[in-house]
Amino acid sequence: MGTGAALAGFMQYLRANLSKKVGKLVDWSGSFWERRYSAEPVLDDAALVGRLRYVLAHGVKEGLVERSAEWPGLTCLPQLLGPARRLFQWFNWTKRWSKRSEDMAGAQGRFAPEWAEPVELELAPLPCWEGLGEEERRRAVRGLVEGVEAEARAQDTPVLGARAVRAQHPHTRPEHLKRSPRPLGHASTRQALKELREQYRAFVAAFREAAARWRWGDFSVRFPLFSFPPRVVPRGMARFL
Repeated sequence: MGTGAALAGFMQYLRANLSKKVGKLVDWSGSFWERRYSAEPVLDDAALVGRLRYVLAHGVKEGLVERSAEWPGLTCLPQLLGPARRLFQWFNWTKRWSKRSEDMAGAQGRFAPEWAEPVELELAPLPCWEGLGEEERRRAVRGLVEGVEAEARAQDTPVLGARAVRAQHPHTRPEHLKRSPRPLGHASTRQALKELREQYRAFVAAFREAAARWRWGDFSVRFPLFSFPPRVVPRGMARFL
């Protein structure tokens, strides 16, 4: 299985389980995620560091907390500035169902300690930082965080604060949702993005040509790498069905 397929499968498993378990915790019904999962290519090291900066800015750039370390939710910052390994509890509901517990229907039973299993998560350094020592990587992370917090202070807007964030009901929704189209990719230069667009257009054109030939019964046609034939009955076979 290729890296892309493995990542997609992992994200499908993770998102499905998170939506079920967090949904049970907060009594949420209906769609859990705002968008479907997608993965965009990161074309160079500077853009990769920029993606990390974007993650670390969460909560600060929205005016929810003043400092990244104050964010009360899940964050990778402690692992980036300290030990890379962290222990979590994963509630194994498959194990729970196999035991046929008497408290099967109770929400509390779903999160009983007996179903919890320790799962260790270790953050690997960015590929472009693998040659750096631990302290150098931590210094780089601190620099990113300081830049994020300085930009937020320059906006001079009120900050909600961690206590107020915790006090919000899980079902609370913002009055205005910021929606932006997904980028085709991430790069530090316009030239790199231009080349990516050209490659994507060539990929789409090659796929459409192959799909048209396949529909007419040409099963020897080669589809572009990382694509697959459309799920339609080829016209050459339709008359036999």
